[in-house]
Order: sequence, then structure tokens, then C-alpha cells
Amino acid sequence: MSAPALPSRDAIVASAGETIARGSRSFAVASKLFDRPTRERAWLLYAWCRACDDLADGQDMGHGMTRVADPAARLALITERTELALAGEVVGDAAFDALRIVAAETGLPHAMARDLIAGFALDAADWRPQSEDDLMRYCYHVAGVVGCMMAVVMGVDPEDEATLDRACDLGLAFQLANIARDIGEDAGAGRCYLPAEWLAEFGIPERDVMAPAHRNALVVLAGRLTTRAQQYELSARGGTPRLRLRSAWAVLAAAGIYGDIAREVARRGASAWDRRVFTSGREKLGWVVRAYAMALGRRRFAGTQRPPGLWTRPRRPGG
Repeated sequence: MSAPALPSRDAIVASAGETIARGSRSFAVASKLFDRPTRERAWLLYAWCRACDDLADGQDMGHGMTRVADPAARLALITERTELALAGEVVGDAAFDALRIVAAETGLPHAMARDLIAGFALDAADWRPQSEDDLMRYCYHVAGVVGCMMAVVMGVDPEDEATLDRACDLGLAFQLANIARDIGEDAGAGRCYLPAEWLAEFGIPERDVMAPAHRNALVVLAGRLTTRAQQYELSARGGTPRLRLRSAWAVLAAAGIYGDIAREVARRGASAWDRRVFTSGREKLGWVVRAYAMALGRRRFAGTQRPPGLWTRPRRPGG
């Protein structure tokens, strides 16, 4: 009896496209602006990232995060399947085979994939940031390095450190916005990504971060996150002159769409966590239009210096 046929690349790409459509409307919209080869590879990378995140947090397409009973076993499974994929082995799981395909087609540095898994390891260890530097290292491992991987997918040379810095900045902006938006959801799952030093500054016990008595202080801390998110978003634009037009268009659209989450959290103030912040379809379309004009004029960002006060990603794996 012959073995069953393995899923084709087209089938894995189709599965990845369904994953991004369900997992992130913002990224799904932006991905449609890429040329077809880049779009498919972006979907493949997203599918692997989404699968790892869901497995680590007991989620379904990024929703319903819970405190899992077996974080070490889940991390071990993610690591095992990822290493098989990076070795070019058929995993038999569409999301991890998606990584196998995109890594082979783009020459994706394996250290980048491993740096992402290091972020899941922090959560598996019930890690908490003590300082802002700790927070930024975490943001790098769970999102900044994804920006670097996406840059490689878009054709950026893995040795182009300056452009990868800007790509990382966009991932950092996204994650800081996520943390600001999800403070309440994270607290419900027993997590807190606000640095302990920040909480101590306002006398907020981690276990009571969402208590009404601390709401005004929480607005201040969320404001720090959203301000920083906007700084990294602005810095990320400096990398777009190195991208092809359609890639720059997609990046600038995603930056604007996701940046609006940080801006809306800041606008809502004390009511930011009463209901989930999101961008509407109309707002997404508005950014698609604006981003095209920005992409056409992206040469004006050429030569802009990355602000010296921003946190900088490690230059070695696992940093």
C-alpha cells in the first residue's frame, strides 16, 4: 500500500492564506499589497508564527489565551517541529511545513526562527520584565525578530543590519501596541508585561494591576507604551527605501493600520480596556490609500538617521 501523497506547496500556501485571514485582518489586508511570490511567503511565515503562538498559549487564532498546564512540553513540541522544518524535513503539520518552504526559498537565517522560540521560552518560564530594557528584549524575541524575518521574505539581505534594524522597529511597535491594548486580557491569564520598575513607581501590585484604584496610573503606563510604539513606527519608515514598491506599500499600510491601535488606546484613556481596540475596515482602507502615496515618495525617508535613544536589537542570536 503506497504512502499518502504529501500536501503540495499550493495546498500549504492555501492553508496559510486561510490562517492569516482568520488570525489577523490587519495583516491579511496588508499582505494583499505584496506581489504574489512575496505575499505567499508572508502567508507561510505568518502561519508558522501563528501556530507557535497558539500552541504556546492555548489559543485559537490568537484568541482565548489561557494559562496552560504543560508549557514546557508545548515549548519542546514547538522546538522539535521547528528544527525539523529548518532541516528541510517534512513535518506533516501544515504550519511547520510552511516554515520549511519559506526558509528554503528565502535563505532565512535559522537563528532568527530560534530567537522567536526564545520568546516563547520566556513565557513558558512565567518570566516577568523587571526593567524597560527587559521589556524591549522580550518584544524583540516575540515580534521584532518577526519583522526581521519578514524583511528577508521581502528580499532584504540578511547582512543588511541597518535595514533589519528598521524592520525590527516595526515589530517592536506592533508588540508595544499589543501590550498596551491587552493589559486586561493578559492579567486575566496571569501575565503582566509592564516592567516591575514601572509598577513599583506607582505602587501597583502586579496581581491588582486592573483594580479601579490603579486605573489612572495604568493610563500613564499605557501612555508610555503607546508613545514608544509610535516612535518605533516612525523609525521603521526609514527602512522602506530599501524595499520594492509593493513591499514598501504593504509595510507602510500595516504600520498605519496597527499604529492606529496604539493611538486609539491612548485616546480612550481610562476606558481603553472596557472593550477591545481594533481598526475598522474603513480605517484599514484609508491606510491602504495613504500608504500607496507614501510608498511612491519613500525616497524621502532615505538617509534618515535612526533615533539614537531607541532600543537596538542584539547582533547575535539569543541576545
